[in-house]
Amino acid sequence: MKFITGLRVLASSVRAPVAALLLGSLALQGCAAVVLTAAGVAGGAGVNHTLSGIAYKTFNNSLAELRAGTLRTLEDMDMTVIEDSETEDGWEIKATAIKREIDIELERLSKRATRMRVVANEGKIFFKDAATATEIIIMTAENVAPAG
Repeated sequence: MKFITGLRVLASSVRAPVAALLLGSLALQGCAAVVLTAAGVAGGAGVNHTLSGIAYKTFNNSLAELRAGTLRTLEDMDMTVIEDSETEDGWEIKATAIKREIDIELERLSKRATRMRVVANEGKIFFKDAATATEIIIMTAENVAPAG
C-alpha cells in the first residue's frame, strides 16, 4: 500500500494524474483487488472512470428523475432496452447496441442523490468501451438538467 500512497503523492505534487494512472496500471497489472480512479475525458462533466473501464457519476437528482433521463438517452442513442428492473438499492437497466451490451446501475444515495454506473462491453466481456459509457452519462446529464 505504500507504493499506492506514493503514486497519490506523485500525482498531487507534479499535478500529473495521467502519469500516476499509467504508473499505477503498470504496477498493479493483474491485481484486481485494487481500484484506482482518474478524472474522465469529460472532466468538466464530472464523469469518472475506473481502470477497468467503468464510468460513473453522482447526480443531484432523484432515482425516478435519473431513470427517466437514462431511458430517454438510450432511446435517443437508438439502443434497445432489454431489462429495466428495480433492485434493492435502486434500478438496473440493460440495453444493447450494435456489438455492445450496456449495463447501467442507478443507486439511490439519498432522496435527491443518485449514482449512475455504466459499463459498455464491446463484443468480448473483457473489452470495455469507456467512450460509449461516458457519452451515455453526459447525455443523461443533459436530459435531467433543468430547462433554462
